[in-house]
Amino acid sequence: MTGEDAVRLRPPRNAVDRRAVAWWRTRCLVATAAPAAVLGLLGALVGPARAWLLPAAALVAAAGLAGTAFLPLWWFRVHRWEVTDEAVYVRTGALWQEWRIAPLSRIQTVDTVRGPLEQLFRLGTVTVTTASSKGALRIEGLDHELAAALGERLTSLTQATPGDAT
Repeated sequence: MTGEDAVRLRPPRNAVDRRAVAWWRTRCLVATAAPAAVLGLLGALVGPARAWLLPAAALVAAAGLAGTAFLPLWWFRVHRWEVTDEAVYVRTGALWQEWRIAPLSRIQTVDTVRGPLEQLFRLGTVTVTTASSKGALRIEGLDHELAAALGERLTSLTQATPGDAT
């Protein structure tokens, strides 16, 4: 392997699918609606606590709506991925960005997952598990067909790559 071919930290080239924005927004709305509804219902039912439960419900709802409007677009801008013949590159995070590289020789398993909301938006997630104590690399927000093809490609590449002796 030459110096130019070496696995090194660099920005991954591929963005997630544009539908991931709607998927993330839906997840944010669901995560916001549940606590806001509980606080609102308790505020309506428990008279002595109404003075602080209803404003808390409104605050949770407002914060959730603001996050729903802003965060998914930001996540779309910062989430990137790429697979080469040597490694899997992933960059995630909004405030705390994480850049990860998994050399193909270190990959143990490749999984493709589609939860109920992902299925609704025709998206999928590829999870690459390595021996790293940091945990698996996740590539979320991929078109479901691309996720399946990527899972197959990674499995083929991994099988064709000699294991790392270190």
